[in-house]
Amino acid sequence: MLVDLRQYTLHPGRRDDLIDVFDEHFVEGQEASGMHLVGQFRDLDDPDRFVWLRAFESYEARGLALSDFYGGPIWKAHSRAANETMLDSDNALLLTPLELRTGYPVPGSERPPIGAVDIPSTIVAGAVYHRRDLSDGFADFFNTQIEPVLAEAGARPIALFETFPAENNFPALPLRDESVLVWLTTFADFASYDEHCRWLASSAIWRDQIQPEIDRISVAPPQHLRLSPTARSALR
Repeated sequence: MLVDLRQYTLHPGRRDDLIDVFDEHFVEGQEASGMHLVGQFRDLDDPDRFVWLRAFESYEARGLALSDFYGGPIWKAHSRAANETMLDSDNALLLTPLELRTGYPVPGSERPPIGAVDIPSTIVAGAVYHRRDLSDGFADFFNTQIEPVLAEAGARPIALFETFPAENNFPALPLRDESVLVWLTTFADFASYDEHCRWLASSAIWRDQIQPEIDRISVAPPQHLRLSPTARSALR
């Protein structure tokens, strides 16, 4: 399985317009072309950013599925309405999973039906770590050092990904050319997330050992994700 992590910068005030189009037309529309829509989110730290993930059975299936959807009737019918909301849609990473656990939606997972409006109280959180290359040992460091501390802080990851090193087989949609490690987890509500943050801030191990090593290995500061699932997001 491969996953696109896509982060769109939108025109001010247009995020809900894109979500309306996306949740009504692009979830089942893309899945009919052979993709799996993992989740759609409002970025809680940027009111004009829309974040989403979609999965493919393989590298070859990715090229076929994207060609089918973007050349098909659903995209042609609704692409103008979607594109009018966007300033930048090129912030995209192609990832391969290192670990997927209970709580991460697999193909066939249930999601609320078209027309659902109730926003979950949950928070999807995680980070994108920027690496020198895929042989830097970051994945092992995460598994042996970072994850145990995150779990103690109430944030055991449900998904861990790294860059899939391959040529973009659908060049109409650009991908970022960089090596990353990405983890995701879920929190029941804002209070649970805030408690996690307080725990990490007071942790001497995180402050004195983990964070300095993250800074040493990374080539840029990590991007911390704090996301609110849309009404139809499977990951929630």
